[in-house]
Amino acid sequence: MKSISQTLVFIVFLFSESIVAVAQEADYSACLACEELLRLLLPEVYNLESEMIEESTRYCRLQGTIGKEINFELLLPAKWNQRFVMGGGGGFVGNIQNAARHKVHEGYATVGTDTGHQGSGIQADWAYNNMERQLNYGHLAVHRTAEVAKVIIELYYCQAPIFSYFIGCSRGGGQAMHEAQRYPDDFDGIVAAAPVISFTATGAEFIQNSQVLYPDPKQLSTATISPNQVKLLQEAVLAQCDDLDGVTDRIINDPRKCNFDFSKLPSCKTGIPLDQCYSTEQIDVIKEIYKGPKANGVSLYPGFPVGGENEPGGWMNWIVGPDMNTMKLNFPNLHFAFGTELCKYLIFNDPEWDYASYDFANFPEDAKYAAAYLDATSTDYSAFKNRGGKIIFSHGWNDPALSAFTTIEHYEQVKEVDPQLDDFMKLYLLPGVLHCGGGPGPDQADWVEVVRKWVENKQTPEKIVVSKFNDGALKMSRPVFPFPSVAQYDGKGDPNVESSYLKRSN
Repeated sequence: MKSISQTLVFIVFLFSESIVAVAQEADYSACLACEELLRLLLPEVYNLESEMIEESTRYCRLQGTIGKEINFELLLPAKWNQRFVMGGGGGFVGNIQNAARHKVHEGYATVGTDTGHQGSGIQADWAYNNMERQLNYGHLAVHRTAEVAKVIIELYYCQAPIFSYFIGCSRGGGQAMHEAQRYPDDFDGIVAAAPVISFTATGAEFIQNSQVLYPDPKQLSTATISPNQVKLLQEAVLAQCDDLDGVTDRIINDPRKCNFDFSKLPSCKTGIPLDQCYSTEQIDVIKEIYKGPKANGVSLYPGFPVGGENEPGGWMNWIVGPDMNTMKLNFPNLHFAFGTELCKYLIFNDPEWDYASYDFANFPEDAKYAAAYLDATSTDYSAFKNRGGKIIFSHGWNDPALSAFTTIEHYEQVKEVDPQLDDFMKLYLLPGVLHCGGGPGPDQADWVEVVRKWVENKQTPEKIVVSKFNDGALKMSRPVFPFPSVAQYDGKGDPNVESSYLKRSN
């Protein structure tokens, strides 16, 4: 079957003589008017709407539908840098999302999609008994949108992009991995941040946490661990492990070095308020969160590193709750929401499925169908590597949504298959950073620019400086090095300045 780009010669377009004349003199500005895009006749592309937008830069916004219901938005800058970047979406998506939308102001043509359905982003009832929507969400919608976008870009500028990139975080990071694994010709450079690698295994982790925190599905207003106990937990973790890296800053540089002693948590005795101590059962619950679920003795998901438990956007929103925003939809937290919705509508196809009674014994078999289109667990990147593709992974160490251990695990599995993976794949772990940003650690870097320089200029990213801003002012900067190396404080300089850190090989 021919791809959309291969069928370009068959596309019917009503060029006027004036448009052809402009195209012959094109200097990477548009060679036809924005409104002329409405006259495109592309296979299975419908409902086109376009308008010129005047912001800090001028660009043409084109919206449309691919196939039955894959909606997209393509932004085409008046002054184009000859490059295309697609941005991913998060959660269950459900509206047009584009993590690279701001790049239009830097001259990139950029596109986003709703992945073929409309929804809240944390609900999945749209997938019930609908294989087309499941497959579109799994991986096909991003691929089809990328192909359509490239064709339109070539028609609009009378030149195809010379380089194409993708960036996404969370589910968008999983989309990035699907692109590298399934559709290696779509993009030259890819950034996968805090990616959902095995969506089904992630669901197992979410359900296990829901079972131990909310064992009674009729009582979702109070977890087995209180907010104050989460606060005490983080302070205990910091007391034991914060200064292991030589800097006392509420940032644990490498949580793997923290051998947290649970026996030092205050145990509940007569006269101690219950939210200022822990019962044996509550300590077991916390251990389960750090440990992760198993099926017949085999790990399904590696659990979470210590750190960041009580940060805004940390455990209270994702793991423990109750979170006021998700409670509006009767979900005590985001793990509960994504876990139960995933199982009901994408794994078991049963809206009445009960999380509280599930025992995980048959989980790999139960999840086999959903894993076939949701999971991005292949370790074969050979086609992407052989065409010169580059992929960057990043993950915050304190991510409460998706464990950094999963990204490390995937990287190491790929290295077993390809010991030379550093030629095309890098992993960066961000101390003190939560899910897709936030937390006390520095979380800002221009990842598209990093991968662009690697692809186009052969500048291998051996060190990336990440920054933390407060009200627009730089608060701190630190280097991150490709895994397994870490940044080590030199013991002399300002710990908030990146030049005070050296590379240490683990």
